[in-house]
Amino acid sequence: MSGEQPEILFLCVHNAGRSQMAAAFARSLGGDRITVYSAGSAPGERLNPAVVEVMLEKGIDIRSEQPQKLTDEMAFSADVVVTMGCGDACPVYPGKRYEDWVLPDPGGKELDEVRPIRDEVELRVAVLVGELLGVESER
Repeated sequence: MSGEQPEILFLCVHNAGRSQMAAAFARSLGGDRITVYSAGSAPGERLNPAVVEVMLEKGIDIRSEQPQKLTDEMAFSADVVVTMGCGDACPVYPGKRYEDWVLPDPGGKELDEVRPIRDEVELRVAVLVGELLGVESER
């Protein structure tokens, strides 16, 4: 670990959907025991409205979040870098633990199509956070 608590960077191209959901779930599950970053290699202008809506259904409000540009500082401090649909668009930082989560892009999808993506993100985040914090997943 880079410090006293684990740090995760969730990374996708636009930072408007999958990585924002993952970061919100990680913050919800890990609280102050984990540091979470969310960024994109080419951030969009705003969050995907369908993503915001399906997260509200889970009681997590991400309306105030904004897509962020990836910085070297985020990547260098992260213990785990989780990429989602980056392909070659996301840079690789040597010596980092990477996980590539193959998940559909919620962009342009209806709520009924975004919910299963959200649920899969939630499950994967619960496993990762549980592993990093040394606790069993409660979800």
